Amino acid sequence: MVSAEKSMTETNEMSGTVARTVDQATGSLHRAIDKASGAARPAVDRIAAGVHETVDNIAVSATRAAETLDVKSGQVRDAQARFTENCRVRIQEDPLASLGIAAAVGFLLGYLLRPR
Repeated sequence: MVSAEKSMTETNEMSGTVARTVDQATGSLHRAIDKASGAARPAVDRIAAGVHETVDNIAVSATRAAETLDVKSGQVRDAQARFTENCRVRIQEDPLASLGIAAAVGFLLGYLLRPR
């Protein structure tokens, strides 16, 4: 029995030693992870700041493009209105010449677009 008790004691001591070793290894790993994440944090923060800045720059560029598009589309609408008004005035001033020009353009387009 002494031998069994001695064996149990040794097993308990070994279990305690293994448990302490596991605890020490776990603590060491946690410290290493904390150290690595602490070292990586400034790099991640710099990258995140750079990405935020890029997104802001894209947003500013998109806003400028939208504003420019709005201005240009207004200019195109104004030019179309002026062209339409000029055509209307010319047709009213000389309807016979306008009819002749329209017929000539129709004949020319028909000639150019017919199958050969």
